[in-house]
Amino acid sequence: MSSVDAIVIGAGFGGLYNLIKLKELGLSVRAFDKAPEIGGTWYWSQYPGATSDSASEIYRYRFNKDALQTDVWPDHYVSQKGTLQYLKNIAKLYDLEKDIQLKTKLVSAAFDSASATWTTTFDNGEVWKSTYLITAVGIFHTPNYPKITGLEKFKGPVYHTGDWTEQYDLKDKRVGIIGNGSSGAQILVNIADDVKQAISFQRSAQYVAPHPNKAVTAEYRENINKTYDDVWKLVDNHPTAMPLEHQTTSALSVSPEERERIWEELWDKKSGFSFMYGVFGDIHSSEEANKELCNFFNKKIAQIVEDPEKVKKLTPNELYGKRPVTLSNYYETFNKKNVDIVNYQFTPFVEITENGIRTTEKLHELDVIILATGFEVVDGSYAAIDIKGRTETLSQQWARDGVSSYLAIGDTGFPNLFFSVGPQSPLGNMPPIIEIQGAFVSGMIAKAEKLKKENGGKPVLIEADAEAKKGWMDLCRMIANGSIFRNIKSYIFGNNGPRGDDNAGIFWLAGYANYRKAVEDAQSKDFAGFKFLS
Repeated sequence: MSSVDAIVIGAGFGGLYNLIKLKELGLSVRAFDKAPEIGGTWYWSQYPGATSDSASEIYRYRFNKDALQTDVWPDHYVSQKGTLQYLKNIAKLYDLEKDIQLKTKLVSAAFDSASATWTTTFDNGEVWKSTYLITAVGIFHTPNYPKITGLEKFKGPVYHTGDWTEQYDLKDKRVGIIGNGSSGAQILVNIADDVKQAISFQRSAQYVAPHPNKAVTAEYRENINKTYDDVWKLVDNHPTAMPLEHQTTSALSVSPEERERIWEELWDKKSGFSFMYGVFGDIHSSEEANKELCNFFNKKIAQIVEDPEKVKKLTPNELYGKRPVTLSNYYETFNKKNVDIVNYQFTPFVEITENGIRTTEKLHELDVIILATGFEVVDGSYAAIDIKGRTETLSQQWARDGVSSYLAIGDTGFPNLFFSVGPQSPLGNMPPIIEIQGAFVSGMIAKAEKLKKENGGKPVLIEADAEAKKGWMDLCRMIANGSIFRNIKSYIFGNNGPRGDDNAGIFWLAGYANYRKAVEDAQSKDFAGFKFLS
């Protein structure tokens, strides 16, 4: 049995950052990842068109400004290949590769009270001991494979966008894409010109805002380099950790004509997330304001899409409250003769046969089926791991109490176990969320190590206080119940996968800026809400 001070599970954005922070403390650290390459989610999602929906200049770590010069980005939104290479470059730059063990999957982890250590067991038979355990397993990692009648009968290949690690030949194929979130929209737009036929199968239509994924000019890059600190000030004060001005103006405070003019300008500029968060401050909180934006989107769909039947099927009938999909040329793609849509609200799904997908209308014959059905978000990655704390497993505790945490960083009954982007993390641009959580965790560990030294080497346990957790979860529920997201079926409340509805929501819905303030407030009060036990 091998031992180190700390073990990190995952080698994506979260794993690498926590590895860097723990090594800075002088600890012995080992990171493990089941993938054969560094990169986390960006290794597993190599489907055509896979792209970040955060601007390239902030979809990276803020602590390494040199990378702006040495690891430049060619486009406004970084591709899967670009992100994967960036993470590999970071690992090399900070000499992390020797501390990362790939092709090694965590099977179980158990806390031993007597020795105050975690014992981790891996699929290759290795067993390791550590004082600290950090899980950076990713919130978009475990593919959601829905139970679809007849799927096993289909005689052609079935691919999932969340488990796509090689390039498949789709040329001149009849392709059915099940799902129309970010991955479903991206892959549709990117394969349309190469396939014989592409059909988007949807439970409900999706609002898709255009974004400007074009080449970055030298002038733009130079300006970002000069003003990078100001860019991050915008990020720090924005609900989704984006480089946008935080808005408080109500969409209802201006005339209908002015709203229309503003939104038309955003559309022409392909402004992506600005529709939800960049101009008006109440799109995500006021149902009336949200409906006005929905009406605008529906007008644009009718203007762009030429076939009235496709317009009808592509027009959503719910609020704009799922995770925003931003992609250029989505609606325009449906004007191609070889691209069609099947909306189950009009022609319900019946079954998958060996030759395709049957609805109440007809059998749609296909050569390939692509599942763009998303992920078992947040806790899906934990469900496959047997993590046992003081008295029970994490799965048992979450099954009883709901998927929960304190500050999205730790949970009661699991000392010295820390999450990177755990339950109730904010929705938004992930790198800054990862950094603020990782800095908090490394700060707590630094304190514990200092106390350990002062106590003659006696181990110190860090554990979320039960009352602090209750207060945090009550706050999450209050925020969730007052949000328009509450009334929309999506993964935000855990109801796109096997878990079903989660009352508190699996995300913090008060925005990144408020989350950052909550974490910084706890840190300024000597990590309030966490107990240091010896």
